[in-house]
Amino acid sequence: MMNFMSIFFSILPFLLLTAVIVWFLIMLEKHLKNMRQIRMLGVRLSKDAITLPVRLHAYERVVLLLERITPANMLLRVSSQGLTAAEYHQVLLSEIRNEFNHNMSQQVYMSDTVWQQVKQTREEVVNLVNRMYHELPENSRGTDLAKRILETILVSDVDPTAAAIHAVKQEMKEVF
Repeated sequence: MMNFMSIFFSILPFLLLTAVIVWFLIMLEKHLKNMRQIRMLGVRLSKDAITLPVRLHAYERVVLLLERITPANMLLRVSSQGLTAAEYHQVLLSEIRNEFNHNMSQQVYMSDTVWQQVKQTREEVVNLVNRMYHELPENSRGTDLAKRILETILVSDVDPTAAAIHAVKQEMKEVF
């Protein structure tokens, strides 16, 4: 028994030193992990300071795109004076296509769901313009097409772009 006690007391300093070293290593690992998290948070905040304004601008541009292809707004902006219905039809489709193509890159800053809704809205506006054009007599004027589109919107009391604008604004609120 005496032998065991003397052995125990002779290795006790080494056991205590080992425990202190293990404790120190555990604390060092926790400290390094915390420092890594702080550094990553700093990188993320720095990145967000750059990307958040860009994302906000992207949402603004997509809302502007949707406002510009809203039929009532587009008909006010794009004159039908002196054009046949066929010519005006092509001008309107070109306007929608150009607006969309000009803002297509903004999709990288928003969710796939919202971007799909934007694309669907564009298709609905194109379909509306096409449907109204095909319902007109062959020698109609551009003003006839504009009038038919406006009447259809007023009768249906539905803004084809309203839901997509709302979705973009909702997502923007979630991001910011």
